[in-house]
Formats: sequence, C-alpha cells, structure tokens
Amino acid sequence: MQRRQFLSAGTSLVAGATVGMPVQSASAADSQGRMSDEGERHAATWMAFGASDEIWGRRLKAGAQANLALIAQTIAQLEPVQMLVSAQDYDLAARLCGSKVKLLIQDIDDLWMRDTGPVFVKKAGGGFAGVDFNFNGWGNKQQHRNDAKVAAFVAKTAGVPVLKSSLILEGGGIEVDGQGTAIITESCVLNGNRNPGVSKAQCEQELQRVLGIDKVIWLPGIAGRDITDGHTDFYARFCAPGVVVAGFENDTSSPEHAVTQRHLAILRKATDARGRPLQVLRMPGPDDVRPQYANKDFAAGYINFYVCNGAVICPEFGDARADRNCKAILREQFPGRDIVQLNIDAIAAGGGGIHCTTQQQPA
Repeated sequence: MQRRQFLSAGTSLVAGATVGMPVQSASAADSQGRMSDEGERHAATWMAFGASDEIWGRRLKAGAQANLALIAQTIAQLEPVQMLVSAQDYDLAARLCGSKVKLLIQDIDDLWMRDTGPVFVKKAGGGFAGVDFNFNGWGNKQQHRNDAKVAAFVAKTAGVPVLKSSLILEGGGIEVDGQGTAIITESCVLNGNRNPGVSKAQCEQELQRVLGIDKVIWLPGIAGRDITDGHTDFYARFCAPGVVVAGFENDTSSPEHAVTQRHLAILRKATDARGRPLQVLRMPGPDDVRPQYANKDFAAGYINFYVCNGAVICPEFGDARADRNCKAILREQFPGRDIVQLNIDAIAAGGGGIHCTTQQQPA
C-alpha cells in the first residue's frame, strides 16, 4: 500500500533546497486562509502530464501518461481540468487527453500535482490564495528544479496570490475536513529532510496560519520506506466532518500492516477540532493485482481516491471482491455522487494514485 520508492537512484538532485525560515507563531485571529474540504464545489482540477524516461522508464512512462489522460478525461466530464505539459510532450498530451482538457505549457519534472501544486485556501478577507509549501523533491530525493516552480505558476495562472509558508511539505501529506481538523503523518512533515528541528507545536502554529487548522491528528507513518516518507493520502481520508476512511494492509509480513493497525487505533480514540469523536471505517487493500505492472512498489491503495464535482474517482485493481468493497464503502459515504473506478495500474506501479495526480481549486 506504499507510495513510490525512489525510482532513479542516479538522478541528480537540487541541493540546498531546505528553506530554513523560522516557523511563525499564530493564533486563530492570525489565520490567513482556510483549506476547504475536497468535497466542496471545485472551480477546476489541476494535473501535470509530466513523466520522464529517466525517472519512470520508457514502458512505465507510456502507461502512466495514458492513465493520466484517462483520469483527466473522466474528471473533465464534470469540471474543468487544467493540465501542465512540457513543450515536447504537448502533441502527445493533446492526442491522448482530447479537447475537453486544457493544456498549459510549463516545464515539469514529474506528474504528482498533489505534491508540487499549491494548496488553495479561502482567504480570511475574501477571495482565494495558493499556499506554496516549498516543494523540495520529497526531502531532496529527486530532481525538482522545475517542479519547485509549479505552485507559483499554478497560482498565477489561476489568478490568485501566493501565500508562502515557512514549512516544507506536500499536499499529499495533508488531509482536512474543512472545519479546522487535519490528519498528518509525523514521518513526512516532521522529517529532518524537510523541516529539521521543527516541533509539533511549531508545525501546528504554521498550519493554523496558512490553512486555518485548529487541530492536528498526528499519525506516525513510516519514514524512508517510500519517496514521500508516508503521505497521509495513502493512510486516512475524510469522507465528511467526523467520518474517516482508513487504509488497512492485509499482509501481516508487511511493515504497513502494523502501522495501519496503529493508525486505526489512534483515529478511533481521536476527536476533531469541534470535539466530535471520529467514526472510522476500515478499507483493506486488494489481495491481488493484475500482473502487467505489478512490482514491489505497486501502490495498491483504495484510499487514494479523488472527490470532484458530482463524483468520486477511485481505482480498481482487478481483485473483484476488494474492488466491490471499495465501491460500496464510497457509495455509502458519498451519497449523490457517482463512484467511478478506473484502471490506473501504470501510475500505481510508479507508486502513486489518482489523488496524487490531482489538485483541486475550490469554487
């Protein structure tokens, strides 16, 4: 159920990317914006058609770009999709994505818009802003010279100001209910490869300032097992305020089995920012996946779904029982939305999922 491993050990990295700015103290009155629940109405979905031979390998790159086009076409039936693409891939993207997906030429390194794009927030005084969390290649594990500029480019194109944070983190590491509660993994955000010396309290103060977070529920995660150091969006997601669906690893020999058990225990004892105990639903992963792209890094996580206007877009992995269970849980938790399952095996083989490839811009 893990995210992608460091796919190319030979990739040259951009050094010195740690921001190192002091974390600012904040009170509720100081909050400059509030991150909305993903299920609120969207103005658009942002994606990136980025995948290089160096990082992905030629075969996996071709499959991943076809998967990206499928996700984009599916979402574009429901809301506008803005897709960043390098100039050399423009014709391919246009052919695969079709006319409903708007292509924007911008140099990019990889396809994970959830992590490289801005986190949109509603500003306290009205309007929106895009929070730039200083993307550093998941702790300087991968080339990110172009991806470090994506947040500012997207915010500018969307016509909103950039709100800079003193933290280094990625959108996949933040899960919110839109009412002041966040679920975050310690293994990612408190990792020395992103925020050395930053305490939980300091992190919470900064998240209150830029995202309007009043309470953080901390999950341990696993550092170093994958390139993200254990993002929240492969462990736990809000379906609604007070309701969380949590991933569970069936394989008792996997380190993920123990950590997902621990996460379930923590969430079942937790309360949200308004004092409500959480209703926690367990969503096991598949026991089997299709063999074409199966590898040790295959991210077989149903938790990595994306909520867009009128639908929930989620994966299916060819395990009929588990696929049906995923769809049934999401149908019950998101009444009034279509539950659309897609084969995204090539993206999963690269260690990510549908949520990882998208970033919502609230309406």
